[in-house]
Amino acid sequence: MNQAEDDEVLVLLVEDDSALAQMYRVKLERDGYTVHVAGDGEEALSMLTDELPDLIFLDVRLPRMDGLSFLERIRATRRTRNIPVVIVSNYSEAELVSRGLQLGALKYLIKSRTTPGQLSAGVPNWSRPYTFDEPLARPGLRR
Repeated sequence: MNQAEDDEVLVLLVEDDSALAQMYRVKLERDGYTVHVAGDGEEALSMLTDELPDLIFLDVRLPRMDGLSFLERIRATRRTRNIPVVIVSNYSEAELVSRGLQLGALKYLIKSRTTPGQLSAGVPNWSRPYTFDEPLARPGLRR
């Protein structure tokens, strides 16, 4: 693998609004990131079987499987539990924010207060190498 491949950052964007997904994707790709887009939690889970991203941007309200259920599922699996996740949602209810952070999201951002540029600027701080042998961070989640 060459140095450019070693430095590649893969972002998985889980967003059901295709216009928003396109807007975020364009900015992230212009800033040098590789972006895969999933329209719902089930599609995102399926994509994780092929390749693990360095960071997931996750919407909460999604068809088929909502974002918090998706986050709970990836935290319960050894292979995916340490993938950094930043929630990007239109919903700011305290219960949703609290649940997302309890499930290990690094941040809970509100879409109307977050620009594509802010998302892209955060990638270096939010993405990180995995530590697969860490104990499960949240008690009560199944392995």
